Amino acid sequence: MKILILNGPNLNLLGTREPEIYGSISMDQYLNELRQEFSQHEILFYQSNVEGEIINRLQENDFESLIINPGAFTHYSYAIADCLKNISQPKIEVHISNIYKREEFRQKSVTAASADGILSGFGISGYRLAILSLS
Repeated sequence: MKILILNGPNLNLLGTREPEIYGSISMDQYLNELRQEFSQHEILFYQSNVEGEIINRLQENDFESLIINPGAFTHYSYAIADCLKNISQPKIEVHISNIYKREEFRQKSVTAASADGILSGFGISGYRLAILSLS
């Protein structure tokens, strides 16, 4: 299966950004682990801090399943939410932190309604759990 993992804004800073919330491992390091563990799958990765670039990548539609962590766009990007509505492949929304234990504005996801499942608060392991749920 070809799985696209797509991360939104500031997630390029994993490993250094607020390690008490997001951990100390970089996404590159974690992707290497995931690709080894799930070698039967092709794991693609894309990260952008730009809303339009995320939408353009999603519209390439070259994947069989999607794992998306929209970052801050989770809470207000109706444009990404609309794009996700048009993707028929299985979709899992992942959040490293438990968004329901954070600031009030982070407790609402406008993108979640288009996901088949949501993983929130499992740390970076949420990506692994998402792959397991799609396998």
